[in-house]
Amino acid sequence: MNNSLRLIGTAAVIVILASLSGLASEYMLGIGFTLFMYIALAQSWIILSGMTGYISLGHVVFFGSGAYVFVLLWGLVPVWLGVAISGLVVGIGALMIGYPVLRVRGPYFVILSFGLAELVKNLVLINEARMYMSLRPVFGAPPLAQLYIAMLVLAVVATALTYWIRRSRFGAGLRSIREDEWAAETIGVPASRLKLIAFALSGLIPAMVGAIFIMRSGIFQPGDAFNPIVSFTIVTMAIIGGSDDAAGPLLGVAFLVILQELLWANWPEIYMIILGVLLIGFVLFAPGGILGWCSKNLSRSKKNAA
Repeated sequence: MNNSLRLIGTAAVIVILASLSGLASEYMLGIGFTLFMYIALAQSWIILSGMTGYISLGHVVFFGSGAYVFVLLWGLVPVWLGVAISGLVVGIGALMIGYPVLRVRGPYFVILSFGLAELVKNLVLINEARMYMSLRPVFGAPPLAQLYIAMLVLAVVATALTYWIRRSRFGAGLRSIREDEWAAETIGVPASRLKLIAFALSGLIPAMVGAIFIMRSGIFQPGDAFNPIVSFTIVTMAIIGGSDDAAGPLLGVAFLVILQELLWANWPEIYMIILGVLLIGFVLFAPGGILGWCSKNLSRSKKNAA
């Protein structure tokens, strides 16, 4: 019964959010667009890094690559087909490079993930320079209301996918890798295959997010599309929210998007300082994030009540 009520409540929230596309102001739609974008990105990060323990600081490589594939297809195929192709191309690319990349573990993977994003960014810059293209405008993009709905759909899909994986046999295998990969392999967990699938899934959604984001921004610039701040923001949101389940990123993203709206416009330097302080604080004092802190205090309240 509780699951049915939860499902009905979730569906009602989604319908309400979707209906705002025709009622809310451009400013509110823009905030909603950003909120859904980071929810989708943070959930995709959870699938790989949160569940396997392979912490990625280069998640923006999927976001930027999807955006680049999309602008190359702009005007050649229908818009939404271009978004789907962007996700498919980047997902296949993740499968191709995933095996050698995922052979590196621990802090070496963290460094490699960041370096991979910078490598792809510079390859795109070189390719654009050879074609004498410093930027690529995107004219005739769909209105913000449609992009808002598209990003909402991606956020819902990413959240549902993370929720399902977390409770599936596949997710159990990923978490066993996080706890002790050698032991997991010893008892028969196909660690290499599971990591590769997670790597591809974690690249598929950000690529489509990047494609939709480029239509919102109206212009593609490699430096912006592959900005490492995007990766750091994703990691911060996931860790602050609670980086092990689908509910965590929802809390982390909502918290930081509101904070960003309050501080970024007038005091961007303070915002980045606060972001760093929050990340350090949560890692040291609340490693379970907001979700873990809430669950812990709820359990304590129930014990006291009993």
